[in-house]
Amino acid sequence: MLSDTPGFHHVSGIVGDPESHAAFYGETLGLRLLRRTVNYEDVLRYHLYFGDATGSSGSVFTVFPDPNADPGRTGKPGYETVAFAVPPDSISYWRDRLADRGMEAGPLDPDARFGDRGLTLADPSGTKIELVGTERSGSNPWIDGPVPAKHAIRGLRGVTALPADPYGTASVLETLGFEYEAESGDRVRYRAPGDRATVVDLLDRDAAYLREGPGTLHHAAVRVADREALLEWHGLFRDRGYEVSRVKDRHFFHSLYVRGPGGLLVELATEAPTADGPPGPGLADPDATGHATDLYLPPRFEDDRELIESQLPTFEIPGPEQGNSGADSSRCAAGSPASPGRTRTRRSSPAAPRSRPPRSRLCWSTAAAARRRG
Repeated sequence: MLSDTPGFHHVSGIVGDPESHAAFYGETLGLRLLRRTVNYEDVLRYHLYFGDATGSSGSVFTVFPDPNADPGRTGKPGYETVAFAVPPDSISYWRDRLADRGMEAGPLDPDARFGDRGLTLADPSGTKIELVGTERSGSNPWIDGPVPAKHAIRGLRGVTALPADPYGTASVLETLGFEYEAESGDRVRYRAPGDRATVVDLLDRDAAYLREGPGTLHHAAVRVADREALLEWHGLFRDRGYEVSRVKDRHFFHSLYVRGPGGLLVELATEAPTADGPPGPGLADPDATGHATDLYLPPRFEDDRELIESQLPTFEIPGPEQGNSGADSSRCAAGSPASPGRTRTRRSSPAAPRSRPPRSRLCWSTAAAARRRG
């Protein structure tokens, strides 16, 4: 018997260059870079996973960097914004943190947002982001990152969508287990029954058509228990005449994609890992103490590792400001073949064999774990 989804598993977006976005999500927002892997449909492009301390489902935001693509345009049928949960009393902290980095952040209008308070901002490609004060969240903030634990992001809160047919999308959400909660003006809110990453706002308004590219959100994924549940959902969607993919092995989880009458692309992703994937819990690299540094490839791509690595740019994530830990981070640049603030461009042919795989030379000091946590 099918069970309601408790909420979102992850949200994925398309961005420009990997370095500036890794710095934005990993340093400015203080999310942990859980995995640096590749787009399984195009293995010469990165797929970067960010999230909480363990990479628990409901905390994960992933990006597909595509530095050579034309800018995208938010529109129908697509997702307008992704929202992250922060402690309600941390809004002023985030306003100051963003201002210190020269970033604009406007306030949410609580009258139009069912009482929500928070900030709106954008990543370097223009992806629309919200930081929303949220009382409860089942996420475990990353306490060893650049943001103090009491202010750190608590995972995803949800998404705002621009469906071509709001009523059709509402029927898909209700089938998945979301329930209607409220509406105000052209905004209708649905909520899943779980403890984290549960909110979907549907906008019933005129908008341009979606043009995929950097600055747009590609899909939102809800979580289901395991592959057997996915197969049941697959049968239900086919019976209803929805456009549904086969069940895919994403190595960290199994998933399928469905596009219902509202036009939104929704993924269903398992909380249970795949048989040949990392055992979990969560998506974080168990061998990394901070940001993931090594390129992770599923076994089916290992024979092509040398080729893949030769075509991917290296990038760095800035570490904590000196003075927070007292450590000298200048040593991180020593011997680095890529200067800070620059991204290597692709080569037209594979490089000569390397003695070791390329990795980001992260400037997180060994004292990062001793950073203030209160």
